[in-house]
Amino acid sequence: MQNKIVIITGANSGIGKALVEEYAQLGAKVVMAARNLAKLENIEKELLKKNFEVYTVQADVSKEEDCKNLINETIKKYGAIDILINNAGISMRAIFEDVDLTVIKQLMDINFWGTVYCTKYALPYLLKSKGSVVGISSIAGYKGLPGRTGYSSSKFAIQGFLETLRIENLKTGLHVLIACPGFTASNIRNTALSKDGSMQGESPLNEGKLMTSKEVAKRIIKAIDKRKDRIVMTTQGKLVVLLNKFFPKMIDKMVYNHMAKEPDSPFK
Repeated sequence: MQNKIVIITGANSGIGKALVEEYAQLGAKVVMAARNLAKLENIEKELLKKNFEVYTVQADVSKEEDCKNLINETIKKYGAIDILINNAGISMRAIFEDVDLTVIKQLMDINFWGTVYCTKYALPYLLKSKGSVVGISSIAGYKGLPGRTGYSSSKFAIQGFLETLRIENLKTGLHVLIACPGFTASNIRNTALSKDGSMQGESPLNEGKLMTSKEVAKRIIKAIDKRKDRIVMTTQGKLVVLLNKFFPKMIDKMVYNHMAKEPDSPFK
């Protein structure tokens, strides 16, 4: 990865931050993007102390102009892009009957449209470098999760978009990876939106029993290096994806029962 140019969105926490740290240690030139500039600058300061090369660009990926600026700033700084990792995303927790539709729109704007915008403007440079575009999806992109209508919808949309992009570029040398973590110890559930759009504030899951963001990052990097089409993480996640192909109704019931056991579940 020496001198490779890597853009990572949602870089200020969780999987995004772990990816930044792992790629920096591998010698890449890492461009970090997120809405929270203060957090990004703190990460940048710590990594620069270790003589890693990182560059910060503030960006709200739900805004097309911010995504365009992120790519333009990267090209101004480094002149090329080798890897784009669309990691920025938010979640939600509320049944569809109760949720305000603005919550669904916000998730689609950030999770789906953020991926589309960044990929669109980075694509000419990725085609030139025969690089990689990565979408951080989820098991929720294979199986609808109750209480997460907006989240699952955005992840299904991301997977459809990236799969189509891959097929369109079968002969161009572009690599497209769909990465699907299972439940991961990250900040995404703490910042998940409730039915009215306010932040949930705390995770309903035992974070200590989940795969760490660092382990997820390592697996994603390995998959990019091997130019895999997709990676599904955690044993539970792999089982859900596999069994859903053959026994979808059974998995519907299992998923329902599993999610209903969460503390303060919005459905029973």
